[in-house]
Amino acid sequence: MSNEIKNVEYGLEKIFEGAQDFLPLMGTDYVEFIVGNAKQAAHYYKTAFGYESLAYAGLETGVRDRASYVLKQDKIRIVLTTPLTAESPLNDHLVKHGDGVKVVALWVEDARKSFEETTKRGAKVFMEPTVETDEFGEVVRAGIYTYGETVHMFVERKNYTGVFLPGFKEWKSDYNPAPTGLKYIDHMVGNVGWNEMNTWVKWYEDVMGFVNFLSFDDKQITTEYSALMSKVMSNGNGRIKFPINEPAEGKKKSQIEEYLDFYGGPGVQHIAIATDDIIKTVTDLKSRGVEFLSAPPQSYYDAVPARLGAHKDAFKEDIKEIQKLAIMVDADEEGYLLQIFTKPVEDRPTLFYEIIQRMGARGFGAGNFKALFESIEREQELRGTL
Repeated sequence: MSNEIKNVEYGLEKIFEGAQDFLPLMGTDYVEFIVGNAKQAAHYYKTAFGYESLAYAGLETGVRDRASYVLKQDKIRIVLTTPLTAESPLNDHLVKHGDGVKVVALWVEDARKSFEETTKRGAKVFMEPTVETDEFGEVVRAGIYTYGETVHMFVERKNYTGVFLPGFKEWKSDYNPAPTGLKYIDHMVGNVGWNEMNTWVKWYEDVMGFVNFLSFDDKQITTEYSALMSKVMSNGNGRIKFPINEPAEGKKKSQIEEYLDFYGGPGVQHIAIATDDIIKTVTDLKSRGVEFLSAPPQSYYDAVPARLGAHKDAFKEDIKEIQKLAIMVDADEEGYLLQIFTKPVEDRPTLFYEIIQRMGARGFGAGNFKALFESIEREQELRGTL
């Protein structure tokens, strides 16, 4: 049994032991990005990733300081927000970080209780519990800070029937390209500074009741030039997973250091989105202009059958098609997974996406780390930041 799977099984047992989960989370409610031009960003996410129009708030709805476009695909909701005035504090976020994730909103049954439980355990307040109402009912929201300037917003919407949140109106658009098969957020990865990973692991344990169910050190995540360390945090029901990365010593600058330099501190590095058919999804995304990291060498694909081990006979995909699309394959005792990573989706080399299809596997592709980070290093070399 691999160390990765031992950790998964031990962690999940520990999670599900806890009958008293003081912070029950029902899922990811939405992810909000602060961007320089929300209208154009919305067009990009619709065209490239297949999101559809859902809701809007801005000048036409009585909001004077910002514009927000909400997009949806299956269970995923993203919000793209732009400041409309020079005085808006959102400009500080853009100057320091560029486009990036500000809010990771978590769907809860009781936002007030979630806020109370986390703040009494030491969470820094972002927003006191606030009741927002319109003709469709009420939503209660409350927020706390996590690493850097990133926020967890607790969203209670059991008494609301509107399209998104009070203050938003339905956004009807004649332009809604077909979806690309993106289903839900599998996990979100945060990058933190040198020697800060364990601090934030403890924060998630103490403040939010999460469990560290997977750990990777710099011996597992290393190449000739760079290394990093990572720990995966999960909530009680396993619906929310937040890997946390920190740099490790290497000959050259790691991707984590590059991120921290260009983002101006800790933040969300990538969002992993699940699909039921990665070949179809990636083919579609590439046809729409989404750029992915370069393919691993031939030797990587020659080793796939050995990497699959006991799951070799269950592997249904065409290995030639997998190789053609540069999709990577890994396995654990529960099954196998397929994954691929985009290039950064903005000019700063910060935020990118992972597309993942799980065929029983519960890990994070440990067998792919070396090939993945060598591919990232090739991009860093082109940018002059390795």
